[in-house]
Amino acid sequence: MEASSPAKLYATLVGAVLTIAGIIGFFYSGSFGSPGEVDKVFGILAVNGWHNVVHLVTGLLGLAAAGYAARQYALGLGLVYLVVAIWGFIIGSGDSILSIVPVNTPDNILHLILGLTGLAAGAATPAQVPARTAPA
Repeated sequence: MEASSPAKLYATLVGAVLTIAGIIGFFYSGSFGSPGEVDKVFGILAVNGWHNVVHLVTGLLGLAAAGYAARQYALGLGLVYLVVAIWGFIIGSGDSILSIVPVNTPDNILHLILGLTGLAAGAATPAQVPARTAPA
């Protein structure tokens, strides 16, 4: 994979942002209690402890994948966040996905952007094809 492929840039940037968001989120809400125990980061994004863990895990995975599996990360996370965005728009603002991860309209918009840019970065990065060796 090229040093500056779209997928590597996505994995590095999104990985760093999600990791930082997960850490910052715990300063607002570290509650793992009921879905109703929610606070808003910067007064905008709904979070609880579970939401923060999701951000931390997906962020750290992105940072780890940036070196060797950036395309797979971009496509996989893009698909997951696209599904989460659609799910969030369907259930509506102020509800929770799986009754544990709170979402609101700004969350859904952010998830949609992360999903679409992940799919675009993955699609714009050519798959690595193993080099063939000539038979001996």
